[in-house]
Amino acid sequence: MSSVPFETTTWARRVGALVVDWIASTLVVIAFVGLDEYGQTGSPAQALVLGVYVLESALLTALVGGSFGKLVTRLRVVRANGDPRPPGLLQSLVRSVLVALVIPPLVYRPDGRGLHDMVAGTATVDLQTWRRLAGR
Repeated sequence: MSSVPFETTTWARRVGALVVDWIASTLVVIAFVGLDEYGQTGSPAQALVLGVYVLESALLTALVGGSFGKLVTRLRVVRANGDPRPPGLLQSLVRSVLVALVIPPLVYRPDGRGLHDMVAGTATVDLQTWRRLAGR
C-alpha cells in the first residue's frame, strides 16, 4: 500500500473530531432513553452510544465526506487516490466499524493513515487540502 500523494491531517485534529462525535452520540442516546436510564450502572444505553457513533459516522461520511465531528472540526474523508468525493457507503461503514474497534486507528503508516483508512482506501484531510483536491 503506497502513501497518499497529499498531506493528511494531524492526529490531534482527528482525536478532537472523535471527541465531538462521541459527545454528540451520547447526547442523542440520552435524548432517546433519558439521563436517568443512561446513568444507571450497567445500563445498555451506554453501549448504544457506540452504535449511534458507527451509524452517524458511516452515513455522514458517505453522504458529505465526514462525520459530524469531522465536519465541525473542518476535516474531510477522501479517497486515498486523491478523489475528493466522499467514500462509498460500504467503505464508510467498514471505516467506522474499524474506528470503533479502537486498535486500527492506533496502527498507522508514516503518511498518517491508520489501519482503518488503509483498509477502507481513505484518508483524512483538513478542509484546505480537500478544497485543493476538489479544485476549489
